[in-house]
This record gives sequence, structure tokens and C-alpha cells, in this order.
Amino acid sequence: MRWEALFADMEGQVDAANTADLLAGVPDLTRAERATVTLAGRLRAAGSAEVVLRVRSGELVSGSVVDVADQWVLLGDEVRRALVPSASVVGARGLERASSPEVGVVGRRLGLGHALRALARDRAAVRVVTIGGELAGRLDRVGSDHVDLVAVADGPRSAGTSPTTWAVPFAAIDVVHSG
Repeated sequence: MRWEALFADMEGQVDAANTADLLAGVPDLTRAERATVTLAGRLRAAGSAEVVLRVRSGELVSGSVVDVADQWVLLGDEVRRALVPSASVVGARGLERASSPEVGVVGRRLGLGHALRALARDRAAVRVVTIGGELAGRLDRVGSDHVDLVAVADGPRSAGTSPTTWAVPFAAIDVVHSG
């Protein structure tokens, strides 16, 4: 009986030590887990929640999260959409603490160019906010690091003149509004 009590006490001490070691490691594991969370993951976790993004130009872009890839986030409502390159985001409001897992290989390959090509294919009227100002028109051709935007004419054009085309580097784009 005495031996059984001694072994039970020793077992209890070992269990208590193991629990203490486990609890001591939890903060380190939590910090390590948090270090792997990306902004894109938090935006994915927002689901259809309303979020507000501040971009480099200072504009606030708000809407429900429609889609997220590593290089961009698409916000919108029933009528309008805003494509925001991840590199132009300087702040986000309305995010939960949760994060969604990273996208697969295909999702990682869906860069900003893919999203801009979809807008060009649809011939959608857009307003492009850049760090140097705004341009309005339609996206024409999408290269590997820039997009050609055929600008909306400021006034009536004379016969035989062609519209102005701007080549806009991806790195300069803060937001592409459509709808």
C-alpha cells in the first residue's frame, strides 16, 4: 500500500511537471504561429465582412471581401468593385484576429496581371488611382509589369485623332475601381 501511494505520488509529480513544461511552451508556440499569419490570410478569413483599406495615396477603400490572392484583394458591393494590389495597402480596418490558410499553387499564381486581364477582357470602364493621380478609361493590354489604359476623352475629339493611351506600371497602382 505504501509503495502504491509512493508510485502514485511520483506519477502525479511527473504529470504536473509535463503539464508545466507544456504550459510554459504555449506562449512560444502562439508567437511562432502568429508570425506565419499574412494580411492576405486575415483578409480571406474576413469572408464577406465589410473591411476598410487605406492605400498609399491616402484613399480609403471599403467593401465586402469578394476575393483575395497573394498580390491583390477584391472588395465590392452589389454595384461596384475595387481591385487593390496588396503592395499598395498601408492599413486595414475591420479584420478579425483569425486567419485562413494560404491559397494553393493555383491561387499563388493568380497575380495582379491575371485580375487586370479579366477587367481588360470585359472592356469594363475603370478608374485607376495611382500614387500620382487618377486615370479613367478602359484597360486595353496587360503586360507583365504594366497595363495600357485608353483614357476617356476630356472633351470632343477631332476627326482622325486617337484616344490617349497611358502605360501604367503595376507598382504605381493603388486601386482599380470598376462598376
